[in-house]
Amino acid sequence: MSEEEYKDFYKAISKDSEAPSTWIHFTAEGEIEFKSILYVPSKAPSDLYDDYYGKTNALRLYVRKVLISDEFEDLLPRYLSFIKGVVDSDDLPLNVSRETLQQSKVLKVMAKKLVRKALEMLRKLSQGAAAGEEGGEGEEAKEGDAATKKDDSAYVAFWKAFGKNIKLGVIEDSSNRTKLSKLLRFHSSKTEDDGYTSLDAYVSRMKEYQKTIFYIAGESLDSIKKSAFLERFKAKDIEVLFLSDPIDEYAIQNLSEYDGKKLQSITKENVKFGDEGKREEKKEALLKDQFQPLVDFLGETFGKKAEKVVVSSRLESSPCIISTSQYGYSANMERIVKAQAFSDPSRAQHLLSKKTVEINPRHPIIVELLKLVQENPESESAKNTAWLLYDTALLNSGFQMEDSGEFSGRMFSLMKQALNLDSLELVKDIEVPVDEDDDVEEEEEEAGGAFDDEEL
Repeated sequence: MSEEEYKDFYKAISKDSEAPSTWIHFTAEGEIEFKSILYVPSKAPSDLYDDYYGKTNALRLYVRKVLISDEFEDLLPRYLSFIKGVVDSDDLPLNVSRETLQQSKVLKVMAKKLVRKALEMLRKLSQGAAAGEEGGEGEEAKEGDAATKKDDSAYVAFWKAFGKNIKLGVIEDSSNRTKLSKLLRFHSSKTEDDGYTSLDAYVSRMKEYQKTIFYIAGESLDSIKKSAFLERFKAKDIEVLFLSDPIDEYAIQNLSEYDGKKLQSITKENVKFGDEGKREEKKEALLKDQFQPLVDFLGETFGKKAEKVVVSSRLESSPCIISTSQYGYSANMERIVKAQAFSDPSRAQHLLSKKTVEINPRHPIIVELLKLVQENPESESAKNTAWLLYDTALLNSGFQMEDSGEFSGRMFSLMKQALNLDSLELVKDIEVPVDEDDDVEEEEEEAGGAFDDEEL
């Protein structure tokens, strides 16, 4: 078949006016034989995720060239429901009910092979390979007339349209998780504004001492790029993946490691870069002893709002950040869970973020606050500054404000101090200068208006 014939066939079976982005045509051989053509649409339908769990696959099933079903839902998993095509087998029973057919062992073998071929097609698209012509199950599909080599933009277009399906596959399909992870794409601290990187490309750029794939999740790319958690990573030129889609963090949690490298959120506590030596550990221990009075003071001041306060070595320009425990929700995940329409806060209480306040011992605010605490541990000024630090770090670390009333009160108090005001009480009498000539003109206008009405 020619390239145009493949495109025309796709338009005929899918009722789509646009050509597909790629396809694969193959013959499966071995314990079961069947022929199939699978297509990837160029655009996603507007209702693709409206009823995700109720959608069926758009594959046509034929048995000995007799149509059995227009939408047979057992051939591909739900996350590949966007793939369209036809399957024709001579090994399935023709004169049985659909219910019996669904229980057929032959059908399960077919489904397994179809998934493997579908993922192979997507892998080739991600590598810039072309659509395939007929090929046996035991061999690679041949490159056909559609073999005009595709560049990265073809897969980026696919990713923007169907990237969520691949992430859902990582969550749902444990048996093919490794293959699906190679199809994942993310923005990162080393990609352009609209650029993407694969996990393979990330690993190839890792530092020699780096043993972990780092990522950060947030509400949007803009907010992630401004995060204080990135400061030390930028200074060390270590790449960090940006997870801005709400489903990203769910998907990444199902990947414990990739290519032997663990994945870690940089918003969690105990982040290690991999190049720490004995000298750094000794310096960290000395700083911990030096700032212990401030750590104790902040711990008592924050009370239950903070699990602990520690001296951090991963901050550059920010005085303070708030990280979370390794096994609890991150700030981004906590925001997503709270936004669920039917969420029950009591059921997820044990997973809510246990906050760790990390202070920067090199920041002048922290140094000055230590002096203030050492001079007078009961200082109200020190307590107010501590709470302002906490509130600012809370917002800067991606958390929602816990008590906006208290935060507003502290900010108004700070404004009072900056403006040298004695009190914030309202002014009772405000003198407004009045021009007597303006009053005379107003009376004349009223009189003129009344005269005109009488004449009318």
